[in-house]
Amino acid sequence: MPRRLFSYVVRFDSGFAPNPFHGYCTLATCKPGIRERANIGDWVVGTGSDAKGVRRGGHLVYAMRVGEILETTQYWCDPRFERKKPNLYHSWVAASGDNIYEPIGSCDWRQLDSYHTKSDGRPNERHIGRDTGVPRILISEDFVYYGGEGPKLPGRFQSGGSMNLRRAQRNYQIVHDEEVISSFEAWLKSQGGRGYEGKPWDWLCRRRGPN
Repeated sequence: MPRRLFSYVVRFDSGFAPNPFHGYCTLATCKPGIRERANIGDWVVGTGSDAKGVRRGGHLVYAMRVGEILETTQYWCDPRFERKKPNLYHSWVAASGDNIYEPIGSCDWRQLDSYHTKSDGRPNERHIGRDTGVPRILISEDFVYYGGEGPKLPGRFQSGGSMNLRRAQRNYQIVHDEEVISSFEAWLKSQGGRGYEGKPWDWLCRRRGPN
């Protein structure tokens, strides 16, 4: 199957979605369309927001090559991702955990206190439905996460047409053109980053996480 590149704007960069910690970049919540459609070998690329107070449009937040896909129950049970279960009162990394859905029976979930619960810790049914409606977790060990400190995309990736990886909409786009994907890979490699390289934008602004 030909590989693809999914690109979108990361509206809330808190270290939660995506979660780049403990050696894996995971997309376990939000973006159900991408989680439903992406396959192993595809790229998922998140760029910064142009929102007032952020102004990071056109900057790279992260890029991950999908290496593994697990169902939500498998993700919960896998010991590799035990550290991604959140603890809002420990550290910012712990608070950002995205392994938040414990299976209850055959078709129900317990939502851990996390960035997707209500402010008082009660379950948020809207998030539960959206997150578990597509029970696929995208996992990568081949990634770079810059957060709020990422480089600006070259102009050729911000112009119109198939080269444009910058999305102002809330949704996402899919790039099928192999030449564009290879060009992006070459540019990404030239930046020299790998794994966790920079703090989430919300951390830099002190807007998320426990004291």
